[in-house]
Amino acid sequence: MRVTVKYLALSGSCAALVASTTFIATSAAGAAADKYAVKVPGGLGFSDFKGYEGWQLISLSHGEKLVAGIVGNPTIIKAYQAGIPGNGKPFPDGAKMAKIHWVPKMSEKAPGPTTVPGALHDVDFMEKDAKRFADSGGWGYAAFDYDAASGTFRPATAEDHPPQANDAKCGAACHTRAQATDYVFTEYGKR
Repeated sequence: MRVTVKYLALSGSCAALVASTTFIATSAAGAAADKYAVKVPGGLGFSDFKGYEGWQLISLSHGEKLVAGIVGNPTIIKAYQAGIPGNGKPFPDGAKMAKIHWVPKMSEKAPGPTTVPGALHDVDFMEKDAKRFADSGGWGYAAFDYDAASGTFRPATAEDHPPQANDAKCGAACHTRAQATDYVFTEYGKR
């Protein structure tokens, strides 16, 4: 009888642990999946850029307040490697890039002064689709601010810095300065 009671108590504890672990795993998966449901009016959303976290590096940038890594899908990487936009040709439809901004911090581990990414600030996306975005140079844009407290993203707005129109054309006005390079500022550094 005592062995049976101990076994049942142990089984109950294991079941509770499994149930708790399943709940936590499901909640974490739900939170991660939520970012792929966020989109800007006009259609561009995180779901259009699924897997961007593993894309190849195009370039880095360091602004006044933020550092960024600019990554691209295989379509845009192949285009850069073929000489676009320097050869005067436009990027092909399906080319995508993501610009991930962080607040910079000094490394606590590097032997010398080294700036590294700190807190995530926002993620910006660009997608080439000449028909869908014909009135914005063939590119669609999206900017998403990250809220560290909740671990969520939201579309950037006119109140953010820089202000965003909060639609798929939010970057078009700024990118007209780069019309000669198919509306893309980012250069592909020699490897």
